Amino acid sequence: MALPGSLRRQPANRGLVSHFTHHHIVVFLLTFFSYSLLHASRKTFSNVKVSISSQWTPSCLNSTAPELRPYELWNSNHLFPNAEEATLFLGTLDTIFLFSYAVGLFVSGIVGDRLNLRWVLSFGMCSSALAVFFFGTLTEWLHFYNKWFYCCLWVVNGLLQSTGWPCVVAVMGNWFGKAGRGFVFGLWSACASVGNILGAFLASCVLKYGYEYAFLVTASVQFAGGVIVFFGLLTSPKEVGLPELGADEDGGVEEDANRPLMGDDDADDDDRNYSIQATDADNQPKAIGFFQACCLPGVVLYSLAYACLKLVNYSFFFWLPFYLSNNFGWKEAEADQLSIWYDVGGIIGGTIQGLISDVLQKRAPVLAISLLFAVGSLFGYSRSPNSKPINAVIMAITGFFIGGPSNMISSAISADLGRQDLVRGSSEALATVTGIVDGTGSIGAAVGQYLVSLIQENLGWMWVFYFFILMTSSTILFISPLIVREIKLLLHERRLRMLAE
Repeated sequence: MALPGSLRRQPANRGLVSHFTHHHIVVFLLTFFSYSLLHASRKTFSNVKVSISSQWTPSCLNSTAPELRPYELWNSNHLFPNAEEATLFLGTLDTIFLFSYAVGLFVSGIVGDRLNLRWVLSFGMCSSALAVFFFGTLTEWLHFYNKWFYCCLWVVNGLLQSTGWPCVVAVMGNWFGKAGRGFVFGLWSACASVGNILGAFLASCVLKYGYEYAFLVTASVQFAGGVIVFFGLLTSPKEVGLPELGADEDGGVEEDANRPLMGDDDADDDDRNYSIQATDADNQPKAIGFFQACCLPGVVLYSLAYACLKLVNYSFFFWLPFYLSNNFGWKEAEADQLSIWYDVGGIIGGTIQGLISDVLQKRAPVLAISLLFAVGSLFGYSRSPNSKPINAVIMAITGFFIGGPSNMISSAISADLGRQDLVRGSSEALATVTGIVDGTGSIGAAVGQYLVSLIQENLGWMWVFYFFILMTSSTILFISPLIVREIKLLLHERRLRMLAE
């Protein structure tokens, strides 16, 4: 009995390594560290919130503020009458950043499919580094404190940083095909967590000299990274004479390897011949339209699911050091270093879960199981005792079950969605689809950051964790149609294997 295509893909996966060159390694590392640097600059802001809050609050009303000199200059420039209002404004800045970041993602995805990805990425990194420098360093050196100026700079920073993710995912999608994508992208998507760890490490090292130096260090490193990307990144194999994905000699195998896990192996031949994106006479496909990308199967469901999940993931990203300092009374530098364990769990989770999804050749069931465990880990972490070792262990477990699925949706699944049969595997759909998924997720995260500050202020941290549990459950609800479909496919394939034996 002949087996369906989904059961005949393993040979292509085993031959994947033979197609790798040193160019693939360079692309992997450059895209990895370029986005890590973008995340490091974001993490700096979350790691110095306590210091910023102290600086923006009159020392006579802030028991945690250090003695500042000259006293007259300090009291003439404070922004808020108390620490509570300063904290609320910090949450507002997070929301402003994420809203502008979300809007920028929708635009950057379209721009990235139409312009040179290397130029867009390099411009975003260097310009964002300047915005971070102005926000955290220059204003402090000049003793210039203005709420509207901070808001405007953070809007600009969000728009500039949005160029990063669609571009790096599109470049990775150009170089790495469907075979083993879950593992490769799972390992690669650790770039965000590595950036968080790098940002926390840099901030904790120089925080004793003032929070402005934390911004200075991360901005400088990010600017240098943008220059390296401009001169060193190759956006596609054709730039060095290598065949593009789906264009090598054994095209049948490569085409099958590039078929996304989203695809239905039982689809009719007429459906396979349909393409949203027409091919030009010179075989150069045009970029897919925004609304056409939204209509691709799975894009809307995964976008809505990611909106809920990114809310939870980014709440840990923005508020975890502040929560540890505020709830347990730990020093800010210690809280920064301890928060790294959440990202460590996310790195391990994304890699292992991506590998499992490659073996099963299904993503949604792996996500569902992880998210069910995430609900339990959130409940457990909300009751963590005032013990750093225990807190770190539960934090890592929580990162494993939340950060792992978040990394999968934003990287491997986005690449799957952008290389569906309906767009003929065109690279010009990758950035647009990635922008839609991540942009929708950022809208959810933006709303969430303001809600977190409100819930914490009025109800306490325990209700914040209840809110996280609700959002994680909503993530499962949105992808439930995909879960049911892929479980049915798994059972169907299992029956076919048993019959074949």
